[in-house]
Amino acid sequence: MSFCSFRSGEVYKDHFKPGIYVCSKCDHQLFSSRSKYEHSSPWPAFTETIQEDSVSKREERRGAYKVRCGKCGNGLGHEFVNDGPSKGLSRF
Repeated sequence: MSFCSFRSGEVYKDHFKPGIYVCSKCDHQLFSSRSKYEHSSPWPAFTETIQEDSVSKREERRGAYKVRCGKCGNGLGHEFVNDGPSKGLSRF
């Protein structure tokens, strides 16, 4: 089951039904609800992508990466290193 785009993420911050989060432009699979967790950010937070090539990343500053859809390049936000629910995990 696919959910609406990650770009419209504010709608899905408190959404925890099982499924897959996809790109709003090309429906490329990005994140699984299994890797979603509660975070103080106003956006949904995930610890990992579905596949390594689900997204592309470019470092903007130490510990923060600009994240884009791995298929079409749609902007998805940022990855923050060591900001996940456990030490050493990233937050997308």
